Amino acid sequence: MRRQEIRAPGTDAYALISTSAGRAFAFCVLTAITILSLVASLDARADQWSIVLNGKAIHLDEMAQTTLNEENWGGGVQYDFDVTENNWVPFVSASGFKDSNGNPSWYAGGGTVRRFSFGEGKDAPHLDLGAIGFLMVRKDFRGGDPFPGILPVASIGYQRFALNVTYIPKVDPKMVPLIFLQLKIGVR
Repeated sequence: MRRQEIRAPGTDAYALISTSAGRAFAFCVLTAITILSLVASLDARADQWSIVLNGKAIHLDEMAQTTLNEENWGGGVQYDFDVTENNWVPFVSASGFKDSNGNPSWYAGGGTVRRFSFGEGKDAPHLDLGAIGFLMVRKDFRGGDPFPGILPVASIGYQRFALNVTYIPKVDPKMVPLIFLQLKIGVR
């Protein structure tokens, strides 16, 4: 006689991962862990770990009969490498937030920005311009499966505080272009 296991509803990890959203979330978590593990193993000295606070989207168009969420609360981390001799700052980032439809979204990726300093030394105010490549998961986009993207990014600030700004163009007929804002707070 076969023994049957009795499990409470919702306690089966396989059941969670077998859903599209569960697979996507697990994929993003594993991607973020992999990226951060690779970064930690590099011989290069890290310049800055930062906490990223997501909080605002500014939609540049309206959608008929739809109110879009502009309070995109969430959080994550960003790891900035040392500024190169040519003033480039490579970085990796992972974050989760509430998207324009009020659903959870996650991304993990990396990029590089060109730093323009307004003074001498590491504490001088700066403007960074560049791009980020990433894998992202959204509930109502591409069936909840991970998808890649590349977006322009700007950041203005100084040593431990900066405002990250990303422009997201209209990539789907059901979407509108927007500007996404994050507060970056250095912790080391």
